[in-house]
Amino acid sequence: MAVIPFIPENITVHLGAPNQAAENITVPFIDYIKNVASGEIYPTWPESSLRANIYAITTYALNRIYTEWYPSRGYDFDITSTTAFDQSFVKNREVFEVIGNIVDEIFNDYVVRQNEIQPLFTQFCNGTTSTCDGLSQWGTVDLAERGYTPFEILQYYYGDNIDLVENAPVQAIEESYPGTPLAVGDAGNDVKIFQQQLNRISRNYPAIPKINITTGIFDVDTQNAVKKFQEIFNIPVTGVVDKTTWYRIKSIYNGVKRLGELVSEGLTFDEVALQYPEELSEGMSGYPVTTIQYYLNVIAYFNPNLNIFPISNVFDANTVNAVNNFQTQYGLTVTGSVNEETWNKIKSVYADIYASLPPNYEENYAKLYPGYILTPGAAGPDVTNLQTYLSRIAETDGNIPNVTIDGVYGNETRDAVYTFQRINKLPITGSVGPVTWNAIAQRYDDIINATFD
Repeated sequence: MAVIPFIPENITVHLGAPNQAAENITVPFIDYIKNVASGEIYPTWPESSLRANIYAITTYALNRIYTEWYPSRGYDFDITSTTAFDQSFVKNREVFEVIGNIVDEIFNDYVVRQNEIQPLFTQFCNGTTSTCDGLSQWGTVDLAERGYTPFEILQYYYGDNIDLVENAPVQAIEESYPGTPLAVGDAGNDVKIFQQQLNRISRNYPAIPKINITTGIFDVDTQNAVKKFQEIFNIPVTGVVDKTTWYRIKSIYNGVKRLGELVSEGLTFDEVALQYPEELSEGMSGYPVTTIQYYLNVIAYFNPNLNIFPISNVFDANTVNAVNNFQTQYGLTVTGSVNEETWNKIKSVYADIYASLPPNYEENYAKLYPGYILTPGAAGPDVTNLQTYLSRIAETDGNIPNVTIDGVYGNETRDAVYTFQRINKLPITGSVGPVTWNAIAQRYDDIINATFD
């Protein structure tokens, strides 16, 4: 799901109630709006009335899409065709010309509350046989005849604190689920998104522990919060955010935020701001770029069709060439930049290489990065290896505190990592990702090689 709402190219409509066995039909979004509007309003109404209603119809549909209202409940459609749940859509309905012309002009405009980003749940009713807290369709006629503009009509029903977003971009709908399960050691925007949602849910369900979301790292505290959420909502308690858990989190989040209601808590840009760029490209710099460079170099070491290149912390020409070659080698669209698809493939190839290494491959050298971020609370052989390297480094560098080699990532290990990161001008997180692991491993290898020489 995009952070900022967009206009979908197509929308999938279920021709019935949500649980009813009925056909799904996918139509261009603009045709959907024309179809609904031609059934909900009359072409003889004043133009200001028609425009206000079309804004409401469009925004309602966008709210359903942006919140993934039905997919988050396990359905394979975006909206239903019945007014008992949504808006009136009839397959092959005749479209009135005057309505079609207005939709062509304003189909990519929608209503929001001021300082919020989600399309408003623009509830409406006909105002004669049914009434509601939102817009009255017949009432808009009276207001238009009294000289109200379309926006003034919307303000009359939805309040003065609304804005109109105009000329929103059009693009294909993509599900928000990242495509692969998220577990301890993962990091990035997808982790930050569900962490933020779980923290909001925990206000209504205080048994779910709060998470520190400043780093966007799936740590042990996050795993505990996921497990408690799964326990409360009768999902298999795995501590892994698979597709079922992802969309259950989203569904409950929509509920506690009341995003599908006229009176909503709302979403601000700060709440959904992404921590990392959605795509890495030439000219960028920083930790994410260094991470990509590390992975590509390791893959190139084991794949003779790829070339090793300098890790520079900058997405330079060498990195562009390396990404191009990787995308060519593994059947991806060659762009020279790293989007989610390329990043997932890089991680997958690296994981396959790591899993296929024979025992004792590294001999006296540090092992390759295990493929996931080590965080406080973690335990196991990878932590043991990390502690071994840090302990050996501490013997030659008095600034690094001693570490007990017990396979548990406790405060001692965290403090040693903090210190190593500070001394080596790495991001000071207290966790060990590929860049920190590589720096520790290189320092350890230098010490071991010097000893053997």
